[in-house]
Amino acid sequence: MDQVTEIAALYYLEQVTQEDLSRRFSMSRPTISKLLKRAREEGIVDIRVRARPAAAAALEQEFQRRFGIARLLTAVDQRDQDAQRDSVAAIVAMHLDTLLQDEMIIAVGMGRNIAAIASHIGVPVTRAITFVSAIGGSMRAGEHMSSDHICRRLAARFGGESETLYAPALVADAQMRRALMANDVVQHTLNRARRADIALIGIGDVNEDSNMVRMGWFSPAEIAASKLAGAIGDMMGYDFITIAGKVADVPMQGRVIGLSLDELRRIPNVIAIASESTKIVAILAALRTGTITTLATTEANARTILELDATA
Repeated sequence: MDQVTEIAALYYLEQVTQEDLSRRFSMSRPTISKLLKRAREEGIVDIRVRARPAAAAALEQEFQRRFGIARLLTAVDQRDQDAQRDSVAAIVAMHLDTLLQDEMIIAVGMGRNIAAIASHIGVPVTRAITFVSAIGGSMRAGEHMSSDHICRRLAARFGGESETLYAPALVADAQMRRALMANDVVQHTLNRARRADIALIGIGDVNEDSNMVRMGWFSPAEIAASKLAGAIGDMMGYDFITIAGKVADVPMQGRVIGLSLDELRRIPNVIAIASESTKIVAILAALRTGTITTLATTEANARTILELDATA
């Protein structure tokens, strides 16, 4: 056992104080504190704060009753948005550790919520799993918006290999999309994604400050027109949806290379991850599509969704 692990075990498992540790190892207390911090950062120590089991179970049962989902994964609420995202990603990572088995195919979307899952350190495991890009790439996207990059990181985290969808995420018009979708290489990857056992998808909200506007996919004017047409969210960057969970009739529809809403519905376990409180309406709309099997969000978001569902 290395010294950092030994000190962490004594402190967290045997409740030896930092003062006693400093004497035992002939180190200053600040040094002991730094080593304990290092143990947390390197994944030697994993501290988890869970939502109250009884409250979480009651919320899950209500979501199952109202929306027909199989699981609701709720994280403790955080004030900081990045900490909030990490908290939700952590429960998804733990959930996947219990689900993943050899020969599974995982279809992967894009976005910060999905990218954060791969950042959570776990016990190294060798699995024969394939993580497949379920949406194309973008030159303007950062790493968190690249399904290919996320696939590679997930494969490194959970074990397995990744497969890239060699196509742009967004094209100029429906005609170009049809041509690319007919390409043998694109068809091969998307057919594999369609056979997925699990899909990891994000939920987007339609606003002028969305990732799609920042990446230059759509203009603020196009977003504004879509909102007027009833679009309030998107699923995996593909289908724009209304509050009723129906596909919205907007000009941007049919320009993305990736799995459609109907294709997602055929995947046995669609795990949707959305940590942001700004996405409450979009999450409700996504639930109403009947596509989601498992929702991962925060406890406060879950309660607000139930309140909104009763009125919207």
